[in-house]
Amino acid sequence: MSEVTLTGPRHEPSSGGPAKELIIMLHGLGADGQDLIGLAPYFANALPHCAIVSPDAHQPCDMAPMGRQWFSLMSRDRDLILDGIQKAAPIVQAFIDQEIAHYKLSPERVFLMGFSQGAMMAYHLGFRQKLPLAGMMCFSGMLAAPDLLKDELSSKCPVLAIHGDQDEVVPPEALPAAVEAMGEHDITVYQEMISKLGHGIDENGIRMGVGFVTEILGYAVKDK
Repeated sequence: MSEVTLTGPRHEPSSGGPAKELIIMLHGLGADGQDLIGLAPYFANALPHCAIVSPDAHQPCDMAPMGRQWFSLMSRDRDLILDGIQKAAPIVQAFIDQEIAHYKLSPERVFLMGFSQGAMMAYHLGFRQKLPLAGMMCFSGMLAAPDLLKDELSSKCPVLAIHGDQDEVVPPEALPAAVEAMGEHDITVYQEMISKLGHGIDENGIRMGVGFVTEILGYAVKDK
């Protein structure tokens, strides 16, 4: 297979200076990098030195005429999902490494954020880094094959896990299942089940995401 290089929209630090931290956003099935980069201004308002990148997935979506995917979800068989995640992982990892090198940052200044299928990728990659990231934000996701963490967990970082209690795509039960699995490995998790929210990210989730990042980095969140 030829080498795949991811590209996508980015938001450079609003300060105009060099990046002091980085957020990598992984979109969901049938979307592309533009879907999540729209959240960049919310983070940039509180984090003027933060660079934000949102790569387009490497595959065209096989369930829609437009959009991209990290792996196929034509089948919801858990073994096939895991296989898809594992095959996509080296491609996304290469992008993570590339962006960390580009901005000359240490992993402890880097956050991985994902929505839906992107959150599944984030869960998989975040715990398999050589050095721990600053944190992960997983929205409407699922921790695939949690039993593999026993042998494959190589780094721990705090996790913000958020789900809507009316999610019609990824069952809300995925949240407590992921939290329980992470708890078994002493991974710090901040969880929130948002009332009356379907499959999406709302203002509450955005606010919690910004608060999570700023607290870890020690920033004071700007008043609106």
